[in-house]
Amino acid sequence: MINTFDILETIKMIQDECLDIRTTTMGISLLDCADSSIDSSCAKIYEKICRRAEKLVATGNEIEKQYGIPIINKRVSVTPIAILAGVSGGDPVKYALTLEKAANTIGVNFIGGYSALVQKGFSAGDLELINSIPQALAQTEHLCSSVNIGSTKAGINMDAVKLMGQKVKEAAELTKDRDCIAAGKLVVFCNAPEDNPFMAGAFHGLSEPDCVINVGVSGPGVVRSVISKYPDYSINEIAELIKKTAFKITRMGQLVGVEASKRLGVPFGIVDLSLAPTPAVGDSVAHILEEIGLEQCGAAGTTACLAMLNDAVKKGGVMASSSVGGLSGAFIPVSEDAGMINAARSGALTIEKLEAMTAVCSVGLDMIVIPGDTTPEVISGIIADEAAIGMVNGKTTAVRVIPAIGKNIGDELEFGGLLGSGPVMKVNTNSPAKFINRGGRIPAPLHSLKN
Repeated sequence: MINTFDILETIKMIQDECLDIRTTTMGISLLDCADSSIDSSCAKIYEKICRRAEKLVATGNEIEKQYGIPIINKRVSVTPIAILAGVSGGDPVKYALTLEKAANTIGVNFIGGYSALVQKGFSAGDLELINSIPQALAQTEHLCSSVNIGSTKAGINMDAVKLMGQKVKEAAELTKDRDCIAAGKLVVFCNAPEDNPFMAGAFHGLSEPDCVINVGVSGPGVVRSVISKYPDYSINEIAELIKKTAFKITRMGQLVGVEASKRLGVPFGIVDLSLAPTPAVGDSVAHILEEIGLEQCGAAGTTACLAMLNDAVKKGGVMASSSVGGLSGAFIPVSEDAGMINAARSGALTIEKLEAMTAVCSVGLDMIVIPGDTTPEVISGIIADEAAIGMVNGKTTAVRVIPAIGKNIGDELEFGGLLGSGPVMKVNTNSPAKFINRGGRIPAPLHSLKN
């Protein structure tokens, strides 16, 4: 039962503590749009997305108005386009332009799925799509791209790691007049989840139904506010507070997901309970860690605080919904988090510390601006390190770094909106080129053999 206190508490969370539904994301399978003619395939894709997601934005707006719950983004994710490119051949950028056209028609904020899954090697369409990513992202505004280069079961495809270092750099160079934004819409994954509603990494997995609605909830401001009221609590008491708060936040996401499913006539998939920050004051994961007791995010103890936070969020969220999925936990995207931005500017937060934090958070090195002269091999080395953390620990890790072409350490890029802004952070420039150029595959760890 929901009582008056619960209602008033939720209203306060929304009005004063930046609680929101970060996204309602409709996943759409495009497998039935595959065709030996790329033009026919594109026509089928446009028709299906527009038909399935025709009312997605309007429905989100209606729910937002009826319940007073902010729904920040309405998004679509689709089957990895490399699969369709493998059937049709031709220039994959045609698919990118079709997805962009569909996104504009239905009015969504982003569309994800210009993706390839190459953790164990390249199949038909994969290389063509990966090589086209910089052009595709440079020519579109709403399109997001991801490539999964490793998994605990398959190991790490080092040929793909090398290639992605090059593509990240190319994407940044092609949009250097727009603050290198194309690199900000490209994620390289290890253990990518198939039901993630968050961009830029969302795609509609092959095991998903034909169409599904997934919800992403965010509430770092709520968590920080609750902790601030109990300055004398022990760490285990703080963990309990976070669990109870995560339960309340997830319950709101469950409500929106079920309601959207009913109105759109598609199955409800998952609630992704992720403390996804924004550049807005009071909506920062870094500030939660500082409220727990750190002088500034990046100080000794940061990884331990983040581990506790991430675990408590998952434990609380899973009790509020039978369908928690996606990434769920705490995100640490530097340019999207006011506290992370301040810590990076002051030097308290380094890439090396962020890498340690990724071993216990939900994603990885996310929205980090690096010097524009960083070599593709160094970027590949960063990707390989993150993939190794994910592979060995059986968790999702990812890299979304933005080489700031023409800029150096201390300069800043401004992306706007939820992507925020970020200072150029120092990178270790010692070259891993010989290691990266060996190619091949890092074998899966022994503990992957669980059959």
